[in-house]
Amino acid sequence: MECNVKHLGTGVVVVSLDGRLNMASAATLRQTIASLVQEGASRFAVDLSRITFMDSSGLGALISGLKTARQAGGDLRIAAPTEQVQLVLQLTNMERVLTPYDSPETAFTSA
Repeated sequence: MECNVKHLGTGVVVVSLDGRLNMASAATLRQTIASLVQEGASRFAVDLSRITFMDSSGLGALISGLKTARQAGGDLRIAAPTEQVQLVLQLTNMERVLTPYDSPETAFTSA
């Protein structure tokens, strides 16, 4: 899985993921969020538009990132989830915790 980071001028950090968010790649997302928080970031928009598959480990990494961001006084929001990701969120009732937004750029504008 590829993980790209882009800082928006609004204080929001976009973390774009590409590939499979599963047991093998979940640690990458956790480490990325943790190191960005250490650098002072606390508001994250995770772009899931290019995730082809997500399992419970991937969901756990998102929840872990959410917890890390909130402990730093910020938030983590997901953007543009694929159908497969939406299905995982619905089956686990996690779409209430990780509300999907249309795009990373709009994830924090409605707050």
